[in-house]
Amino acid sequence: MNRLQRTLATLDGLPAPLRGAARNFALRRAVPLTGTAGLDFVALTPERSEIRIANRRPVQNHIRGVHAAAMTLVAETATGMVVGMNVRDDCLPLCKSLNVAFKKRATGALRAEAHLTAEQRELLAREPKGEVKVAVTVTDEAGIEPIQCEFVWAWVPKEKPQA
Repeated sequence: MNRLQRTLATLDGLPAPLRGAARNFALRRAVPLTGTAGLDFVALTPERSEIRIANRRPVQNHIRGVHAAAMTLVAETATGMVVGMNVRDDCLPLCKSLNVAFKKRATGALRAEAHLTAEQRELLAREPKGEVKVAVTVTDEAGIEPIQCEFVWAWVPKEKPQA
């Protein structure tokens, strides 16, 4: 169990109605932009994450839909959180590359779901550095995928080895 898992496990003792709000508060403080955008951390497990963003004024574009940057943010956060649930405490996760293709106009709020395979999770636990391509699906309220994304996450040791 890594640091992020331990932090979230401390919230398990809270009454069910408070857990989601406490999780959002803790994670929004850790990554301030997620709080600015009002991301909702719906589910976080070592296997998957689900993040939502409401279509509200601070994240809208000129046609009152979720802005392209906010669409990318929700996908990046979902992939980063599932990597964060698995990366070793002595390593730092970094988004190495992303590719986002805008396919359709989004309707309403967006939901991003990211997944890691058992093999990817084992690699993150075993190796001091490496990279994984993290699968993510972003859907809108109509059930359409307005964007298709590809994220590659790397992890490196927090401390450089002594020479």
